[in-house]
Amino acid sequence: MAGHSKWANIQHRKGRQDAKRGKIFTRLIKEITVSARMGGGDPDMNPRLRLAVDKATENNMPKDNIERAIKRGTGDLEGVSYEEIRYEGYGIGGAAVMVDCLTDNRTRTVADVRHAFSKHGGNLGTDGSVAFLFRHCGQLVYAPGTSEDKLLGVALDAGAEDVVANDDLSIEVITGPHEFSAVKAALEKAGFKAEVAEVTMKPATDTPLAGEDAQRMQKLIDALESLDDVQEVHTTAVMDEAS
Repeated sequence: MAGHSKWANIQHRKGRQDAKRGKIFTRLIKEITVSARMGGGDPDMNPRLRLAVDKATENNMPKDNIERAIKRGTGDLEGVSYEEIRYEGYGIGGAAVMVDCLTDNRTRTVADVRHAFSKHGGNLGTDGSVAFLFRHCGQLVYAPGTSEDKLLGVALDAGAEDVVANDDLSIEVITGPHEFSAVKAALEKAGFKAEVAEVTMKPATDTPLAGEDAQRMQKLIDALESLDDVQEVHTTAVMDEAS
């Protein structure tokens, strides 16, 4: 498809996320709190918490905020109790969408998510309706021009599952969720700095969208991401960079 560039889509997504940085601290605090509640307050013994703390540090969250969130999760401080909910649905052109939420009010959250889908041309599906189209994994993406041969050797030695060279010359390193931190650290030690580094739900297939369809899909994603209870939105949609 003309203009279909994974790298351009990644940069576009990053730019839109940066524009919404006011909500990042709130979402990170929720994630740290839930991670500590589920797996304990020691990041060295709790991989999910370690990822959340690392992300908070990368976003310049004050250490005191991180420590308070951990203490709320472990029960050492009083705080709101959040539960994890995942909603699945369809966007423009049948693109699959998964919405990960942390909420203290399930009724409010499902109403908000359903409204965003219906208002912007999508529809909320049932549990399991699109989950099979995504894979839970670690993903590191490197800019076009990165040495594939050098990166390949370091990544595989560190325990990566796959290294993929995209048509636009960007390079993806795929890891298991639990191997992500070790692979990321090994690559950074070797001098490779990822543009995107996250444990995510990676789509197994792409749904290319262009023109008005791409614009409508972006509005749906924006509407979902703007909801206070939404942590992450995953989609198979790949928007034409010219849209």
